[in-house]
Amino acid sequence: MATKHEQILQHIDRLPIGSKISVRQIAKDLDVSEGTAYRAIKEAETQGYVSTIERVGTVRIEKKQKENIERLTFAEVVNIVDGHVLGGREGLHKTLNKFVIGAMQLEAMMRYIDAGSLLIVGNRYQAHKIALQQGAAVLITGGFDTSEEVKQLADRLALPIISSSYDSFTVASMINRAIYDRLIKKEIVMVEDVLKPLAETPVLLPSDTVAKWHQYTELYQDTRFPVVDEQMRLIGIVTSKDIIGHDQTATIDKVMTKNPITTSPRVSVASSAHMMVWEGIELLPVVDNHRKLVGVLSRNDVLKALQFTAKQPQMSETFPNLIMSHFREERQADELVYVGDVTPQMTNHLGTIASGIMTTVMVEAACNLLRQHRRGDMVPENITVYFLKPVQMESSIRVQPRLLDISRRFGKVDVSVYHGEQLVGQAMITAQIVDR
Repeated sequence: MATKHEQILQHIDRLPIGSKISVRQIAKDLDVSEGTAYRAIKEAETQGYVSTIERVGTVRIEKKQKENIERLTFAEVVNIVDGHVLGGREGLHKTLNKFVIGAMQLEAMMRYIDAGSLLIVGNRYQAHKIALQQGAAVLITGGFDTSEEVKQLADRLALPIISSSYDSFTVASMINRAIYDRLIKKEIVMVEDVLKPLAETPVLLPSDTVAKWHQYTELYQDTRFPVVDEQMRLIGIVTSKDIIGHDQTATIDKVMTKNPITTSPRVSVASSAHMMVWEGIELLPVVDNHRKLVGVLSRNDVLKALQFTAKQPQMSETFPNLIMSHFREERQADELVYVGDVTPQMTNHLGTIASGIMTTVMVEAACNLLRQHRRGDMVPENITVYFLKPVQMESSIRVQPRLLDISRRFGKVDVSVYHGEQLVGQAMITAQIVDR
């Protein structure tokens, strides 16, 4: 039987897209406490099918698939630009396809506007009206209002008209930043993207016998199975090592490994791979917040996912990528070195290279060197850094990694940083190697 928390989640999931949700109403409709309703609504928001909008409330939205993660709903735009909704609240769940800045003549502007667009414009009532008629939402900058006619049109067409106190350039930058961040997230494969779901996962009950484990190994060609209770809560895992020496009639609860290591659907595959290598396990049960089994992650699933992401085109850049873009790779006397300049963005309030930037450069140089010797992902385990001398803005530095030791699972690198011939920083970095 489903818990109250699960019943609320199922109820929210069944609500029509665009419905407004309140803690008080959920508590009243389902006869639960407001605390229970609040926790369930927050989890629905985490799972991406509910959005809370300032001055509007909580709205049931369409859950975005991974391939559309770069798209934003108008509800999210309201939050991003700290705006308030003047009309068309019923359309806040809709997704925008593109945005257009209305800094041109009305006739020219309308050539770029189509259904699903967002027009960013000032207090130009006629532009607001025509954009809505063409199926586009409107974002009014500068904190301006619009006419009652336009608000009524927005309500009738269920197309949001939003006002923000920011100027057009700032608003466009904020929306771009949000899309850019989503592209970075798109590259990060999560456990929920690659796990074997519960419907395809064979499970054993604690009352089952070792004989059933043997039947499962022949049927599913596997030796590792999660053990669950009647409510599908994970209570253990059983592998061939647990079975050795036990009679066929022994029950699973007597031989299983209790309290196994687990992971969550919203953890990255790279993090889970690190855990599996570190703990030496082949099968990782995936559980929800109530320890109910939602699937399993095998080492093969992880390897396939990491191979897939390695083949994907780079869609966006993280801070380490941006920092290393200022450095070029060179070979000097058969040694790999990185040479680059300290840009103003890399400095601290004193105008010298920031310690975090220096550390990032040394870690990236070390991991790049290890990748030349071992194929896989490098996960830094231990970093000891010495900042010997400050390096001024616009100085040229040379980063020189040197391999000290490498095995199948670990690598150790010494990194020296020079300004001219002067040693300005040094680090000892140990990284774990996760095979792909």
